[in-house]
Amino acid sequence: MPLPVSASGPRLTRPAFQDCLAVEDLVQDAFGPLDSPSGLIVYVGQKPQSDWQDTSARKVKERQARLDRWPQWRLRDHVPDDRRDVSMLPTSQLTPREHEIVHLDATSLVEFLRNRRYTAVEVLTAFCHVATIAQGLTNCLTEIIAAELDKHLAETGEVVGPLHGLPVSIKDHILVKGHDTSTGYIAWAYKTVATKDAVVVDILRKAGAVIYVKTANPQTLLSLLLNGRSGALALTLHLPYPALTPGGSSGGESSLISTDIGGSIRIPAAHMGLYGLKGSVGRIPHAGLMGSHDGMDAIVGALGPIATSARDLALFCRVMLQYEPWLVEPPLLEMPWKQNVVEGDGIPERLSIAILWDDGVVAPDPPILDALRRTKDALVAAGHDVIQWIPVDHQEAWNLIMKFYFLDGGVEYRQTMSGEPQVPQTEWIMSQVPKNGKPFTVAEIFKLNLAREQFRSKIAAYWNETRFRTATGRHIDAVLSPVAPTLAPQHDMTRWWGYTSYWNLMDFPAVVFPAGRFIAQGYTPLDTSSEFCAPQHPRNQVEEFVRKQWAADTYDNASVGLQLIGRRLNEERVLGILQVVESAIQMSQGHISHPS
Repeated sequence: MPLPVSASGPRLTRPAFQDCLAVEDLVQDAFGPLDSPSGLIVYVGQKPQSDWQDTSARKVKERQARLDRWPQWRLRDHVPDDRRDVSMLPTSQLTPREHEIVHLDATSLVEFLRNRRYTAVEVLTAFCHVATIAQGLTNCLTEIIAAELDKHLAETGEVVGPLHGLPVSIKDHILVKGHDTSTGYIAWAYKTVATKDAVVVDILRKAGAVIYVKTANPQTLLSLLLNGRSGALALTLHLPYPALTPGGSSGGESSLISTDIGGSIRIPAAHMGLYGLKGSVGRIPHAGLMGSHDGMDAIVGALGPIATSARDLALFCRVMLQYEPWLVEPPLLEMPWKQNVVEGDGIPERLSIAILWDDGVVAPDPPILDALRRTKDALVAAGHDVIQWIPVDHQEAWNLIMKFYFLDGGVEYRQTMSGEPQVPQTEWIMSQVPKNGKPFTVAEIFKLNLAREQFRSKIAAYWNETRFRTATGRHIDAVLSPVAPTLAPQHDMTRWWGYTSYWNLMDFPAVVFPAGRFIAQGYTPLDTSSEFCAPQHPRNQVEEFVRKQWAADTYDNASVGLQLIGRRLNEERVLGILQVVESAIQMSQGHISHPS
């Protein structure tokens, strides 16, 4: 089912959709009128209860009350706890027309809305129907929102904007006017109702998109690919396999359909068989996000889309930059979107791709190596040049980015969670805080910033030197890499996201794409011994922990995703290269090539 482009979205009004409340009405109904001189957030409702369990239970109860307004959308059949695959259930009660709608990507939907094949109301109804069932199965929603735009189209004959009527879901820590922004913290519940939209949400509204849900992110936002466990709203599950994690910190996004400071777009996309794009900082609007360490800029997250097709990633970026966000968010670069590059202008006919088989810290599980091998074979068969990317300083990069995550020694995280329990993955990441939890001094931070720039220069030079190894005589066009060392792991079992955080440290754009599903029955790994020297024994405790998780039956039918990494600020080029790579894969499978 398509989970249209995410920044993580719209709003519904009442006319022909009378069961749904407008955003402002919904918030006032739940919390009372809003008033804030700050323009950002306002404390509303009762004084927070001292018992975190009461606050969490209240939050869950209110969310359920909103969902209960539409009992016709609930899943009618009981789902046994031991049912492993629930992938077909969210669409099992849809009408044929609703089924058709939710299986279209965002690009197709906005075209069909424009030519009135569908109305905004029926598209929204279809997605709310699926979202309600998915919430019951996975616990991925936080705020329920609604709106419609058909009256404007009927009266004027014009769409509101390029995303007219498109349902979009929003990650919880992105401000949506009138809605709580607890960001996975119980302590922030009922104290963080936004009185203005994030820049990305404002643009989505102007473009005609419909924000219909906010989705879960985990406590601290540092469960980067760990799980979607939220302190306020409990655990987000994988769809179709509830025993596995959907990834994080955008776990709620991937479960229906964000930001990425270490892998939070890419890992959920890979685990759920979706596409995801992490751009370079300064390209896509980022103002209006709420989380710990606001104002820290030693390492900055990037906001981006998770979607069901590669072309939807481009659609999101094109719309964001069409509205010239640099005029309202000064740190953004004035760089209009170059769709012609996405469509192939300047992309070499013969690509040079370097494959990272193993980062030297935690080797990927066999299905991921298989996907790399199949992709390499497809590229070579299509006439492209493929070399090996020899890993450089991955453990050192991890050690450095961990220091940036905890420049204050984790003080703010501990203070925020002082009145609530830490979920297991939070406990784990907090146990990794450098310097035994002591803040870095200003002088130490200066040295860390210098180390970051030296690292970036070293990897840029290494990239440039690949021209001496490629058959084309050019430096490589992109790196092809695992997204994580495992497929979607079991809950609370992730220990390594160095395959993604490495590129955050470089500030290089990266796109994730689905590379098939793993089938356990009769599985025999492909031979990759000629590609790299696989470690015979664990090289460290993390690799030992990860290796012990591998069991083919655990991951049967799980999605396999890979990522392509390009040079800084080359988002369009990365998407253009992806089209070529997917074309080669389709040709190798005997399919007619067409753009994603």
